[in-house]
Amino acid sequence: MTSNIPCVQAGSFLTLHYRLAGPAGDVINTFGSKPATLSLGAGELAPAIEAALVGLPEGVHTTLELPAGAVFGHRNPDMQQWLSRQELKELGDPQAEYQVGDVVQFPTPDRKGNFGGVVLQLADKSVLFDFNHPLAGQPVTFEVQLIGVL
Repeated sequence: MTSNIPCVQAGSFLTLHYRLAGPAGDVINTFGSKPATLSLGAGELAPAIEAALVGLPEGVHTTLELPAGAVFGHRNPDMQQWLSRQELKELGDPQAEYQVGDVVQFPTPDRKGNFGGVVLQLADKSVLFDFNHPLAGQPVTFEVQLIGVL
C-alpha cells in the first residue's frame, strides 16, 4: 500500500505554523495565530530552513535544530558601522534619541524596503550600529507543523 501524503519539494506551496528561535528565545511564532502560507524557493525563509523542510510529509510537526551560522551566517565585524548623527537626521527622524540596544529601521538604497540595525555604542557625534542579523552566528531552533503541501 503506497502513501499518497504529499511531501515538501522545491516549489511547494505550504500552509504551516512555525516558530523560529535563537538562544534568547522566539523571534517569530505563528502557533496560536493564523498559519503562514508561502512558496518554497521564493526567498520567504532562509535557504538552510527551506533545505531542511524538503522531504517532510504533510501533517508532520517537528523541531529542527540548526547549528550556529547555518541559517543566518556568521557574525561579520564589517557589519558594525559608525553613523554620524547628521547622517541619522538625514535618514530618519531628526528628533530621535538613541539608546544602546534600540533597533533602528533604515531605508534600503532603493527606498522600497528597510533593514534594521542595533545600537551598540553612543558617542557625541556618532552612533555605532550592528547590521548583522540578530541570529547571525547563533544556533537556531525551527519548529514547524506542516498543515498543507501543494
